[in-house]
Amino acid sequence: MYANPQNQLHNQTHNPSDDNATKDNVTSDNVTKDNAPDIIIVGAGPVGLAFARSVASTGLNILVIEKNSEDSLANPDYDGREIALTHASKRTLQNLDIWPRIDDKHIHLLKDASVLDGNSSYQLYFGTPSTLKNSFFGNMLDTKLDNLGYLISNHLIRKACYESVKSQPNIKLLCGIGVKSVATNDVCNYVELEDGKKFDASLLVIADSRFSSNRRKLGISADSYDFGRSMIVCRLSNTVSNQHRAVEYFYYGLTLALLPLTENITNCVITVDSQEAKAMLALSPDAFAKKITAYIGGKLGEMSLISTQHTYPLVSVHANRFYRGRAVLIGDSAVGMHPVTAHGFNLGLNSVAILAKLITQAQSKQQDFASQKLLARYEKQHMLITRPMYHGTNAMVKLFTTDSKPAKLVRTAVMRISNNFLPIKALITKQLTG
Repeated sequence: MYANPQNQLHNQTHNPSDDNATKDNVTSDNVTKDNAPDIIIVGAGPVGLAFARSVASTGLNILVIEKNSEDSLANPDYDGREIALTHASKRTLQNLDIWPRIDDKHIHLLKDASVLDGNSSYQLYFGTPSTLKNSFFGNMLDTKLDNLGYLISNHLIRKACYESVKSQPNIKLLCGIGVKSVATNDVCNYVELEDGKKFDASLLVIADSRFSSNRRKLGISADSYDFGRSMIVCRLSNTVSNQHRAVEYFYYGLTLALLPLTENITNCVITVDSQEAKAMLALSPDAFAKKITAYIGGKLGEMSLISTQHTYPLVSVHANRFYRGRAVLIGDSAVGMHPVTAHGFNLGLNSVAILAKLITQAQSKQQDFASQKLLARYEKQHMLITRPMYHGTNAMVKLFTTDSKPAKLVRTAVMRISNNFLPIKALITKQLTG
């Protein structure tokens, strides 16, 4: 095993305030030394847990700190969110022993997708990759795929991630306590909890949320865009089959996404301004369902609300860098996407896959698994994917939610070009499948 820099720390006098790092009152004095962690992960969401599981095979000691209770990890509540997973994400979750822990009946196929603009009947359509197999675009797409992806409830993914992590002897969960302060330098990381406990570790991984206070404590800035809207998510039953097709409606002042679960159960994602969200949530279940039915012209027959409703603010975030010192950002703390692309968790798993691979390779060669050189490689690889997607998504959302006449004309042109220019359509389809 690589000689851990934290062992060097206890043999020298070091003041973190002397480094270009966050200046918190956390020192190596009174640091917990029993089973000292090599890696500290802040945040036990699905990305944080997936990362812990992905590096468990290295034999490194891993500590996961989570402010919520362990029971909330073991038995998470339904939160309305259905996660769209690409084929690449499925492979990652299979390799981490997470996918097999989800009952097949709760894994729903996403066969194809459509996008409609306003009241126009014209649709931008994305079929399965096999529909492009005879195109001049060659073998860019895996023609063996017979669906775009999968849909699984967020709470079931969280539960499966927890169960996978609990089976690993070198992963310790510390739940029910928040982080008071963090600091990093070129030797080590320091974490102080709200109860006064202090830890140090070679690598600090921030995996909490797009609103991460720990990212700010590390002195990492982020681009943030508040869309001034709220997202309402819930499940509705429908009497006409949804044919396992996802449909995105860009109406004027409102966006509605319908995600197929079973043929007769559909997840509804509505984005409206915050005042309208309050008005919609105040409707009776029957009135709410009738409103959604009216929006889509009754295409799914009679609809009924069959779940609780949940609302979330629409804010997208992209950190301006993904590491500092020996601390690194993954998941939503690095990039929090607008849900219109349904790629937020997929990007989180991408950050897990890149960073875990680099750490595993370094550890196998007895190299520093938390060096700034390694973290810079992670940042470069992940940033190449996230930054274009983040800015492209924000630009698309702004365009399709702007109601001026010029914007409407551009929207129509964008949809027709994307639908009929095969290379563009193939690229988008490849992104959807991962």
